[in-house]
Amino acid sequence: MRKFVLSAAALALLASPAFAGKYNKTVSVGEKAPTFSGIPAIQGAQDASLSLSDIKEDVVVLVFLANHCPVVINYDDRIIDFANDYKGKSVKVVGVAVSNQKQDQLPGIKEHIAEKKIPYVYGYDESQAIGKAYGATNTPQFFVLGKDRTIRYMGAMDDSPNNESGVKKTYLRDAVDSLLAGKTPEVEETRPVGCGIGYTK
Repeated sequence: MRKFVLSAAALALLASPAFAGKYNKTVSVGEKAPTFSGIPAIQGAQDASLSLSDIKEDVVVLVFLANHCPVVINYDDRIIDFANDYKGKSVKVVGVAVSNQKQDQLPGIKEHIAEKKIPYVYGYDESQAIGKAYGATNTPQFFVLGKDRTIRYMGAMDDSPNNESGVKKTYLRDAVDSLLAGKTPEVEETRPVGCGIGYTK
C-alpha cells in the first residue's frame, strides 16, 4: 500500500511539542496544518486518493475515525448529516482511519460507506503518520482548516458523545459557520472524546 509523504513542516511539528495546544500535545490552533498526500481512500464506490493540496474548498474538516469504535458509531449519522448540510458551501469533509483493526482498513471502510451511504471521502493510513502529525488521540476527533490551511478548530464535534438529543453545544458547526462568515471561531479547541487511538510505533 502506498505511503503518503509528510512535509518538512509536519515533521517539524512532530518534533516540536512546545507549540502544542491546550489538549493537543502536537499542534495548536493558528499553525499551518500538516500536509498529506497519497492516502488511499474511498469516495462513494470508487477508489480515491487523499492529498491536502488537491482540496479546493475554503474549509476542510478532517476527522479521525474508527469503524469499530462505539463512540464513532454514535456519531456516524451526525457526521453524515453535517457533510450533507455543507454540500455546495465550499466545505470538504475528509475522514481518515489509522487503526490497524480489520474493519477500519480499506475493505471495511468500503463496506461501511455502502451501508451508511457516507457522502464524504474516507481514507486509511496504514503508516499512522497522519494521526501522529496531527496529534490525534481519539476517534472521532476533528480538525477544521481554514482557506490558508491553518488549523482553526480542533477537538470534539459537540458536547454529547452518547446521545444526539443531549447536544447543547455544536462546536464543529459553530467553527465552520464562523469561518464561512469570515470570522474567528469563538471556541477554538475542546477536549477530544471517544476511543483512544492505538499507535503501533
